[in-house]
Amino acid sequence: MPPSPSQPLPKGWSLLLIAWLLALVSSLVVLFVGEVMGQAPCVLCWFQRAFMFPLVVVLGVACWVSDTSVWRYGLPLAGAGWLLALFHNLLYFGFVTESLQPCGAGPSCSGADMTISGLPLPLLSLGVFSLLLILLEILRRRVTP
Repeated sequence: MPPSPSQPLPKGWSLLLIAWLLALVSSLVVLFVGEVMGQAPCVLCWFQRAFMFPLVVVLGVACWVSDTSVWRYGLPLAGAGWLLALFHNLLYFGFVTESLQPCGAGPSCSGADMTISGLPLPLLSLGVFSLLLILLEILRRRVTP
């Protein structure tokens, strides 16, 4: 149950709220790009979404019930998403050879229409997962003795 208005919020709750808002906004943006703008995501983008979308729910529920111990569940999800985003960026920027791609067919993230403010979606994904990892790690350090 959420805390009553007379109860103070637990230490680190604001970090939790920021992490949830970051996951929510990034999920809404990729849904807008895919569903409204009609830009189909590549396979690696889908895999990253598979880790970002649950973070919206997990962090949102944790905010609602003021559960700052959610870092136990959030860090593994964000970490797995970060690893996929890192591999995606290594592939995108040519540090990983084409032969290591998980798929050869389907949409590509390399088009100019797959950018936001001039930044490619894979790089933005890596940035969001990095920020989530940082926020959840700070939260962990603040709430664990």
